[in-house]
Amino acid sequence: MSTSTKQLADLSATTLLRFATAGSVDDGKSTLVGRLLHDSKSVLTDQLEAVEAASLKRGQEAPDLALLTDGLRAEREQGITIDVAYRYFATARRRFILADTPGHVQYTRNMVTGASTADLAVVLVDARNGVIEQTRRHAAVAALLRVPHVVLAVNKMDLVAYEEKVFAAIAEEFTAYASELGVPEITAIPISALAGDNVVEPSANMDWYGGPTVLEHLETVPVSHDLTSCHARLPVQYVIRPQTAELPDYRGYAGQIAAGTFRVGEPVTVLPSGRTSTIAGIDLLGESVDVAWTPQSVTLLLNDDIDISRGDLIVPSGDAPPTTQDVEATVCHVADQPLTVGQRVLLKHTTRTVKAIVKEIPSRLTLDDLSQHPEPGQLVANDIGQVLVRTAEPLALDSYAHSRRTGSFLLIDPADGTTLAAGMAGESFATHKTLTAVADEEGWDF
Repeated sequence: MSTSTKQLADLSATTLLRFATAGSVDDGKSTLVGRLLHDSKSVLTDQLEAVEAASLKRGQEAPDLALLTDGLRAEREQGITIDVAYRYFATARRRFILADTPGHVQYTRNMVTGASTADLAVVLVDARNGVIEQTRRHAAVAALLRVPHVVLAVNKMDLVAYEEKVFAAIAEEFTAYASELGVPEITAIPISALAGDNVVEPSANMDWYGGPTVLEHLETVPVSHDLTSCHARLPVQYVIRPQTAELPDYRGYAGQIAAGTFRVGEPVTVLPSGRTSTIAGIDLLGESVDVAWTPQSVTLLLNDDIDISRGDLIVPSGDAPPTTQDVEATVCHVADQPLTVGQRVLLKHTTRTVKAIVKEIPSRLTLDDLSQHPEPGQLVANDIGQVLVRTAEPLALDSYAHSRRTGSFLLIDPADGTTLAAGMAGESFATHKTLTAVADEEGWDF
């Protein structure tokens, strides 16, 4: 096995897990994260002392572990999570990057941000309330973003006397709903984040439960990043032309590889122009290499002097996505102002931003029964709906089923730069389960 192939194999077996938490207000997301950090001994002494001091000021005798992630003053005053809080921690078995996302319906847009790169989503439910609308909303967002693993954490089991039948009823309802959305894997775990039951250590109060704790599941859930089989994509960020005496003819195309691998000598196509060439060289951190892979930032040198600029996409010639000016997608609307038919917007895809117009809004998703509300005319904050957008210039979008990175885009207000919606190209709930089956069959990387 060559050195490059061995490095690719090692990277494919990565031990890094990105996961996000989601749930309704007061379901205990921040407390769960705090308990996870505390009981896995991932909290520094000074951090714990700061939390203890802040808890005492609020009249609490025990440390409020939710304060480990609720860092904004407004969050602490209101007792809710507003912004996405990212935390890094590690155990002997795996490294983790977690995103603690807001639960209030007003901040569902932030959950989209936190879950967009997640390999796993932990959806919390208050055992006393069961599955509510915001629970369904978070399950829908996780399904839309194609998060491959979802954990249902039924929290506050201590407040329902650790009753197995309460947990079973909630798990059955959520699993049926999420499965209908096309979520491929759902694991239900009964917990008490406040008391620590089944978070890091097994609970003595729920001997009827024989499954893993939250941490055990996070440490063992399979995470596949098969870098050798992805659809290779390099969005060009910058054209490098030093024009020095040492490098008079140097012309390199720099960017971060969004997916897959590139090799010297490989035929490539530049989109949307469709012009072709071969890779003459790859520069990585000031050195020439024969192969590079995602997520490395590299500079490609081509054998032919062709017109390439920021926003172009370099792909293998045998694996080029089609270009289009009619983008059909499902979007999650994140702005306070509505998105309306006929509205002029900017569409940002990887490093390319083009003018566009919203031609149609065929439907809006009704979360209660997953039905489509036809021709709503507009989408408002936190709505999930299908759109047809016409762009002024061709775009090379993958289907979101092929790639979460190059199949996603943003709609932006051209007047003030406000992000209006996050979009998933080629996605709809009507075809989501079909797309999932095809993706599994084809071995697409999510």
